[in-house]
Amino acid sequence: MTRVMDKLTSFLDRHFVPYAAKIANQRHLQAIRDGLVMSMSLVIVGSIFLIIGNIPIPGYANLMASIFGNGWKEALSIPVGATFGLLGLFVSFGVAYRLAEKYSLDAVTSALASVTAFMIVSPYEISVFIKELGKNIDVSGINLNYMGAKGMFVSILMAIFSVEIMRFFVRKNLVIKMPDSVPSAVSKSFTALVPIFFIVLFALALRIGIQNTSWKNIHILIQTFVSQPLLHAGGSYWGAMLTTFFISILWAVGLHGSTIVQAVMMPIWLTLMDQNRIAFESGKEIPNIVTFDFFYFSTKMGGAGSTLVLVLFMAFLAKSQHLKEIGKLSIVPGIFNINEPVIFGVPIVLNPLLLIPFIIAPLIATTTTYFAMATDIVPRLTGVTLPWTTPIGVYGFLATNGSVAAVILTAVNLLIVGVIYYPFFKVFDRQKCQEELKKEQDIAV
Repeated sequence: MTRVMDKLTSFLDRHFVPYAAKIANQRHLQAIRDGLVMSMSLVIVGSIFLIIGNIPIPGYANLMASIFGNGWKEALSIPVGATFGLLGLFVSFGVAYRLAEKYSLDAVTSALASVTAFMIVSPYEISVFIKELGKNIDVSGINLNYMGAKGMFVSILMAIFSVEIMRFFVRKNLVIKMPDSVPSAVSKSFTALVPIFFIVLFALALRIGIQNTSWKNIHILIQTFVSQPLLHAGGSYWGAMLTTFFISILWAVGLHGSTIVQAVMMPIWLTLMDQNRIAFESGKEIPNIVTFDFFYFSTKMGGAGSTLVLVLFMAFLAKSQHLKEIGKLSIVPGIFNINEPVIFGVPIVLNPLLLIPFIIAPLIATTTTYFAMATDIVPRLTGVTLPWTTPIGVYGFLATNGSVAAVILTAVNLLIVGVIYYPFFKVFDRQKCQEELKKEQDIAV
């Protein structure tokens, strides 16, 4: 078995790592990842208000109404709408800002140009039901349906196009240059004039062109050919399994699997998550099982590879001094889902023995969690976003709006993962003890 794993590790090192590293360093994917991260603090704050507005305690709503009045819940929904509801707008700014930084362009100007382009291609029509007329009529206004996660794919595309147009004109020196005596802020605004004009022209041409098709606007076009297929694939059981597998296999060769995979999958997960949030606020059935938070709830028990149970084994059961010390040092970080000390300190990276449970355990946890939610044993996630450092148990309780079943599922997953890790831990602990004994004997000689 060890020889087979050594060959597999060698194969991954030669043929997989170089391509994975290229993906990890691809500037557009990095910009998407970093741009999305810029908006996460806003979404987390919005989630806090969502949780406060929906605490499942008998009498809680009446208590809040007696203190703050009958409109307390509607008031709390305002910051939720201002964060979740404008996620596409934030992403348009953030992705363009980060991509412009990588090209050494004026990041703020590029981000503002991206937001402008995003607004141009988005429809300025809202369908409003008029009670007196008994029908819907279209009125002018910003359609907030496309400003949130629903418009995220378009916002990312417009951010990339805008920055690339800006880069083209700056690189070709097709800009207005001002004398050195002109203040920097004024000079930068004139430098951006020509690129922004063509960005706006490009966005306007795109809008007018698509208006004359059966899709009517770019959002419907993208949803038809990109969003819906990706959401269906990414939100499926096999999509979750592939995601979990690639996160683990990338970590196994020393690359930050979570960051690399999130750069590709985050727009899909956030869209699915926001669909759950909207359904939860409306009192409707929550549609999606797999969202951004699904993986932190199911497979990140102590970090990638669900290593918290391994940390506990090392701290309290290991005979190897090396493993025992790493285990003790890793307990507190592990509780908050930080496991780099384990991954690189044990190490798990390129370790033929521990890589087996490191890859298998999260896949099993993904399976149990998915089917527990698919069969309604455990409620689906409500769409709130919690800090990834939230301890297990607490994470599931809050993300499911106070479900005890979610906490029990976490305990069951932890037990299953422990059963998977234990025999490999025992073998590895024995190997480390032999290595330590040999070193002591060599020193004594």
